[in-house]
Amino acid sequence: MKVAIVGGTGAFGRGLAARWREAGVEITIGSRDAARAQERAAVLGVSGATNEEAVRDADLVVLAVQSSAAIDTARDLAPVIGAAPVLCVASELRFEKHGVFPARDAGSIAEDVAAIVAGPVVSGFQALPAAQLAQSGLLDEDVLVCGDDADSKQLVLELGQHLVSGRAIDAGPLPNARALEGMTAVIVHVTRRRGGRPRGRGRRRAGAEDRLQVRGTRGPARGRRSVRPCARGRR
Repeated sequence: MKVAIVGGTGAFGRGLAARWREAGVEITIGSRDAARAQERAAVLGVSGATNEEAVRDADLVVLAVQSSAAIDTARDLAPVIGAAPVLCVASELRFEKHGVFPARDAGSIAEDVAAIVAGPVVSGFQALPAAQLAQSGLLDEDVLVCGDDADSKQLVLELGQHLVSGRAIDAGPLPNARALEGMTAVIVHVTRRRGGRPRGRGRRRAGAEDRLQVRGTRGPARGRRSVRPCARGRR
């Protein structure tokens, strides 16, 4: 199986690449800068290429670019991605003085991506911290994954199992991405209350390189959780 990680030179993308490579998955990390992709790929023991070259003939495309760039990147790459399934890991958050909130009142980044690409879109992994992905050992979390195509969703659930020691949970159809993306705001809030490093103040844009896969603005956010590939809501 070939997985292309678009924006794979960032911390989140590199974390996914390293863990899936160890699981025997063929990985190509993509970047707008081919030289940078190849440099990072050499360290990880995977392939590196431009985003366009990476997604060509991929069995799964992971959009790990900064969340603010997810829609435009999907639009630019759609002709090359073709009918391949796409995993969207982005969330959109609004950072305000009194808290972190979902940045959208309706819809989700994943649904917007689904309206652009020809293949099925799966949403998930929003709650996985990039810093922990870079460490050894499975993350002590669950992962939530949603999507309308059963085969694509199962593929992502199985890949999620290589990331966490908890469950990979089928969270239902793609419209539930609104809840997964919005849940990120809750996770950021809880992390702050527990003494975690704040993600930002006021207007903030974040993405695959940050602890959470989010796009920060002065408004609401999206959530995530973790899971390992198994069945629907099975404990």
